[in-house]
Amino acid sequence: MQHDNSADRTGLVELPEEALSLAVLLRAWRARAGHKMNLGKPLPQVEVAAEVGMSERWYRNLERGAIPRLDARTLNALANALQLCADERATLFLYAAGGEPFPAVSAMDGVDLAPLHRLLDLQPTQPVYLTDNAWNVLGHNTAMAEWFPWVRVPGANLIRWGLTDPEAREQLADWPRHARAYLAMLRYGMAQYPGHPELRDILRTALADLECRRIWDAGPVIIANRDGHTFRLTLPRFAPHSIDVVTHVLHPVGYPGLRLTFINRQDG
Repeated sequence: MQHDNSADRTGLVELPEEALSLAVLLRAWRARAGHKMNLGKPLPQVEVAAEVGMSERWYRNLERGAIPRLDARTLNALANALQLCADERATLFLYAAGGEPFPAVSAMDGVDLAPLHRLLDLQPTQPVYLTDNAWNVLGHNTAMAEWFPWVRVPGANLIRWGLTDPEAREQLADWPRHARAYLAMLRYGMAQYPGHPELRDILRTALADLECRRIWDAGPVIIANRDGHTFRLTLPRFAPHSIDVVTHVLHPVGYPGLRLTFINRQDG
C-alpha cells in the first residue's frame, strides 16, 4: 500500500477537523449548485441566503464554521436552495442535530442478536451479512463466507476491507467507484456519530493510501448506504467468470445502527 507524505509513523494520516465540517460541505454544495445552474461560478452566498430568508452575513458565517440554531424550516429551505439529494439533506439535519438522535446498539452492549442471526441462516443461497454502525461484521450466512472468506476473520470490517485490502481491488470491478462509495458512506457515518473513534481510524488508515486520498480530495460525496447498487464481482474461487450483483440494505427497527445487507446475483 502506498502512503503519502502526511502519514505518521503508524502509517495513518491526521484528519483535519475542517475536512469533516459542515462548512466544507456547504461550500462544495454551493459550488455544485452554481454548476448545475450553468452560472460558471458557485451560486452566490446572497442568493442562498435569500432563498432561506436569512441575511447574507448569516449564511457567510455558516460557511465559516458558525453553528447557529437551525430549525426544520431553515434546514429544508437551505437544502432546497443548494439542491441537495436525500442523503445530503439527511446529513444536513444530522449536523444540525449534533448527530444521530438514537444511540446505536452494539454486540458489546450484550444485545441479543440471535433473532437476526437466525434471519441470516434462513437465506441459504444468497450472501447476507450483518454490520454495526462502523461496518464491523457481526454475522453472516454460509453463502457470504463462501463468496468472501475474509468475513470469518475476527474483527472483519466491510469498509476497511473495501478500501485497504488488495483482494478488494481484485474482486470489485471498477474499484475506484467502490472506494468513492465507501468513503462517501464513511462521511455520512461520521455525521451520524460525530467523533466515533473507529470510523475516524478507518478513514485515517484509508487516506494514507494515495488513491483513496485522491478520491477523497476530489470533493465531498455522501451516501447513506448501498441499497440498490449494482456492480460486478470477480470471484475466481467461486465462479469461473465475473458476476453481476445488486445489494439491498435493511435497517432492523429494533436495532438502531445495524444493517442487514443482501447480495443478489443478477446473471442467473
